[in-house]
Amino acid sequence: MGKDLYEVGELPPLGEVPARMHAMVVRPDRYGDPKDAIRDEVIDVPDLGPRDVLVAVMAAGVNFNNVWAARGVPVDVTKTQARWGEPTDFHIVGSDASGVVWAVGSEVTNVAVGDHVVVHPGQWNPDDPWVLAGKDPGLAASFRVWGYDTCWGSMAQFTKVQDHQCMPKAEHLTWEEAAAPTLTGGTAYRMLFGWPPHTVEPGDVVLVWGGAGGLGSLATQLVADAGGRPVAVVSSDEKGEYAKSLGAVGYVNRRAFDHWGVPPAWDSPDWKGWLDGAKAFGKAVWDALGEKTSPRIVFEHPGQDTIPTSIFVCDRGGMVVICAGTSGYDTMVDVRYLWYMQKRYQGSHLMNDEQAYAFNDLVREGRIRTTLGHTYRYEEIPLAHQLMGDGKLPEGNVACLVNASEPGRRDLS
Repeated sequence: MGKDLYEVGELPPLGEVPARMHAMVVRPDRYGDPKDAIRDEVIDVPDLGPRDVLVAVMAAGVNFNNVWAARGVPVDVTKTQARWGEPTDFHIVGSDASGVVWAVGSEVTNVAVGDHVVVHPGQWNPDDPWVLAGKDPGLAASFRVWGYDTCWGSMAQFTKVQDHQCMPKAEHLTWEEAAAPTLTGGTAYRMLFGWPPHTVEPGDVVLVWGGAGGLGSLATQLVADAGGRPVAVVSSDEKGEYAKSLGAVGYVNRRAFDHWGVPPAWDSPDWKGWLDGAKAFGKAVWDALGEKTSPRIVFEHPGQDTIPTSIFVCDRGGMVVICAGTSGYDTMVDVRYLWYMQKRYQGSHLMNDEQAYAFNDLVREGRIRTTLGHTYRYEEIPLAHQLMGDGKLPEGNVACLVNASEPGRRDLS
């Protein structure tokens, strides 16, 4: 007879599901700084439905949505969980995972106990009429982000996911390398290839904000892999050189400019000062390229500080595509540049199965590096999110060990 609870890093025999587990949890009564809001607790292992899979988490990736979940803004995540019939008194952070299939629901056929998998974070109701009609699940009314909109995130000994979320793990990667890039990589893939006709084509100039960060480091590689010419926006020359090592043709150091944020009104005396800053930034992009070619696609996620500049420098008929607002949500859009230059301002959110699997295949083929910047221990998960919220994480993606008690392993030995 197995134990009801195992310590972190200790697993029961394959397929044996304990009653309880350790998990990194936030609760509504302690929303705030991640270092205080995220705490290890012992809770019940979730039950499975017919299409659910229980994964023993070996490592989990760190993403900014976990910071938002800890803060309780822009939404209280526990309240959104009620829509899916999940607990509303706690939330387990984490939307990236690598691990081992430990149990499966009665109707699961695509994975089996013992499979090594990575988990993408797109969930939806498989009986949603929109999905059954063959339309993009990413636009379905039932679409949700596992580990953010849902309760059972990855930073726990076991996590409950839908069967279609489980993808084959790249054999050449360690657990932590495999855990880190799926959310950011799939998100970047949808942004760059999911909004035709604005998909990356050979020769396209793509401006990538945060080109050395978790999201941007993968976007830079995706653009280069498709034959495009990524220009990275970074905060230091060292990060710029790192982005170039990933395939960027050049970089712009944003710290050379100070016109960020919501600009003055267009008829204000201060407007010209902002415009001069935006023009200088656009020239810096040209200098990085070595030619006067503006970006056909601008890969956005800072939001409030950068959107006015992104829309300004985007080429005629080009697209600014955005998936987040890490610097704030109140952006100013000068519609003169949108309508007169016929630019597109496109929102993008996560990925569907096709996009997640396409990115994962590039990782498995070795065409995309996972850019793991650092690995933290399970007990350091609150710290890792605090550092992310404070903008102090190392370049690339970041992962945390869960059941993989030591870094560098690829199996259960």
